[in-house]
Amino acid sequence: MAAGPQVVNTIFEVARQHGLRTAWSDKHPAYQMLSGPSGTGVQDYFTPEINSQAIGYPAGQDWTSDNAATMQYDSYKVQAILNEIDGYNHSRTSHVGVPAIFGMNFQTVSTAQKLPTSDGLTGGYLPGGTVPGPLLVRALNYINTSVAGMVAEIRAQGLASSTAVIISAKHGQSPTDPADLARVPDGPIISAINAAWTAAHSGAGHLIIFSTDDDGMLLWLSDRSQAAADFVQAYLLSHTAGGNNIGGNPITVSASGLSKVYAGGASAEYFGVPSSDPRHPDVFGVAQHGVVYTGGQAKIAEHGGAGQQDRNVPILVVTPGAGHGRVIDAPVGTTEIAPTILALLGLDPGALQAVRIEHTAVLPGLR
Repeated sequence: MAAGPQVVNTIFEVARQHGLRTAWSDKHPAYQMLSGPSGTGVQDYFTPEINSQAIGYPAGQDWTSDNAATMQYDSYKVQAILNEIDGYNHSRTSHVGVPAIFGMNFQTVSTAQKLPTSDGLTGGYLPGGTVPGPLLVRALNYINTSVAGMVAEIRAQGLASSTAVIISAKHGQSPTDPADLARVPDGPIISAINAAWTAAHSGAGHLIIFSTDDDGMLLWLSDRSQAAADFVQAYLLSHTAGGNNIGGNPITVSASGLSKVYAGGASAEYFGVPSSDPRHPDVFGVAQHGVVYTGGQAKIAEHGGAGQQDRNVPILVVTPGAGHGRVIDAPVGTTEIAPTILALLGLDPGALQAVRIEHTAVLPGLR
């Protein structure tokens, strides 16, 4: 029998076990999961919901609807980090000491990559997909200025000789080249599958009961049998779907916009869990490059898929006293950041259960 899913500890829990202070700021309250199974890993959370009403913007407009709003949102978190560098809690209401592990998530670059236009500037990349467009340049400059402000405050507080800074990303966005974009609404695909299932199974309700579709397709079914998953797989691969390109012109994609579909047990295996795990999608579809599941013309890129542009991100590590920078050409993964943080703190990376299970290495090239 396959082993069940494992819940493992986090770097914040390990730090707390050694009496170190911790803090984190992110985009959803759900990131309290970083506290780990003990629930005590992060002492100072600041997780304003990014999909909440944006202050100073029209009703119904969240922080992701406008890139300037996203910068405003990120600036609240930047101020929280500055407060923590100064030894206060995120709201600067009490002096608690500088955390040993703290940081934040920026969203400004993400919305600059996804919005077609914002604040009179074109989003995403220029044709060819390698040069940032004007909105993305502004976003990158904002990040640069924000991080520079944090580094300046670290120096002002006399912490430069004991502070390492790590910059990376949770994901990339796809496609970068606007010519590759194929926007496909997923609603009609799901409705058609449900209708076909009902027609083939008299009295049956909807088969697809939950989905999350960006530049990948993840479907959960009311019937979790392999036969039901195979039914969805066959439908997806045998039907075309309509959408539009970067210019808003109608297009048609083959196989529902997917290059491969994992169904039932194959989906569980893809995510590395047993078929009995209720969390894995019953059907996982790998999108064709450039396909973004979205209605209308609101997006020009997305994440959540298995493409190279989604899964390849930079990792920058600046350690105290570092000399000239150098590039590490060896393949690395973002999972290696967590044990690296513990190593930089002088703690045992093996204290992380995931490190012991998966044999995750520390990032190479660091003393």
